[in-house]
Amino acid sequence: MRFQTLPDLAAVRALDSADPLATMRDRFSLPEGIVYLDGNSLGALPRTTAERIADVVTNEWGRDLIGSWNSADWIGAARRVGARIAPLIGAMASEVLVADSTSVNLYKLLIAALKASPDRDTILSEPGNFPTDLYVADGAAWSVGAKVRTLPVDGLIAAIDDGVAVVMLTHVHYKTGAMLDMAAITAAAHAKGALVLWDLSHSVGAVPVDLDGCNADLAVGCGYKYLNGGPGAPAFLYVAERHQARLRSPLSGWMGHATPFAFEDGYAPAGDIGRFLCGTPPIIGLAALEEGVKLFEEVSFEALVAKSRSLSSLFVDLMEARCGADGFTLISPRDATARGSHVSYAHPEAHAICQALIARGVIGDFRAPDALRLGFTPLYTSHEDIWRAVDILAQVMRERLWDDPRYRERAAVT
Repeated sequence: MRFQTLPDLAAVRALDSADPLATMRDRFSLPEGIVYLDGNSLGALPRTTAERIADVVTNEWGRDLIGSWNSADWIGAARRVGARIAPLIGAMASEVLVADSTSVNLYKLLIAALKASPDRDTILSEPGNFPTDLYVADGAAWSVGAKVRTLPVDGLIAAIDDGVAVVMLTHVHYKTGAMLDMAAITAAAHAKGALVLWDLSHSVGAVPVDLDGCNADLAVGCGYKYLNGGPGAPAFLYVAERHQARLRSPLSGWMGHATPFAFEDGYAPAGDIGRFLCGTPPIIGLAALEEGVKLFEEVSFEALVAKSRSLSSLFVDLMEARCGADGFTLISPRDATARGSHVSYAHPEAHAICQALIARGVIGDFRAPDALRLGFTPLYTSHEDIWRAVDILAQVMRERLWDDPRYRERAAVT
């Protein structure tokens, strides 16, 4: 979408007044005076989370001790929270599980896919995919004597051949925000007998995802971005029901056993999604994630997606109007329906500009080598936030506030 005429501040405030999600902003703890445009990297804190964690620690753990595995359903938390995530990704409750980290889940599913196709030896992906995805793919391939091949997306479908076991792609690109055609790529892979593993880390909770509708095979995603589960929150994985009986996790831990409390010596995987559990689930982290996920049950997902596109379109329009002569190059798709909920611009001084913005209360992030990336979380970002951010950015550029030695020092984490 594009705005027909550039809104002024009054018009921007009118958009917020008419926003059906406006009241959700008060459900988060957001520092006063900060424009937070990095929720695509770490979501804000839901106000209920601290109380929930205190209850888990003080009462469920401190008072009820080991009995909480039953009385508080700790034992069912991985499946319960997975079932809450399922509607956000177009899946059945029986197909989603919260467990481990995104990287560990990638490894489990890649190995399972490779082992299921012993006559195929290739993981196919794209260069510039999120680094951990490629690193994990390299490790998985090394583990079973397979190989990783990368090709630009526009040539990827044509490269799927009889040697490809699994195509591993990120649905929304972490840097550019470009969103891939999940249905088309999945269908093309299936036509050649390959499985597809989708990374939904920058998709879930922000853009439409219909795994079952696309006949998807496998997926992973993280819990600390748009799901607001907190730093290092547990991740989730998806295995289509039709694959669950034939795919086996390489991490055959106690929690994935068919009858864990029989304490048998031999391993027999659970007959359903539970076989992809491994160790004891992180109960405190799961409780925090559940508080973030529960908020989505109070809103219309259609309204969420519409607001995401409205926010990002307003940002692009304001950037062109106010910073169009400042050397920025849009590297995200211009069409809001073809991108996720973040927008990136390339600029030779992107790192220093990002630091100058942060110093003035606008928190976005930098991605090497030259991308300024700003994310728009529909649950709590307002249109006025976008207006303020671009207004401050225009000042940074006009007054060359980025040209400060302090902003040129690149820390390990920015």
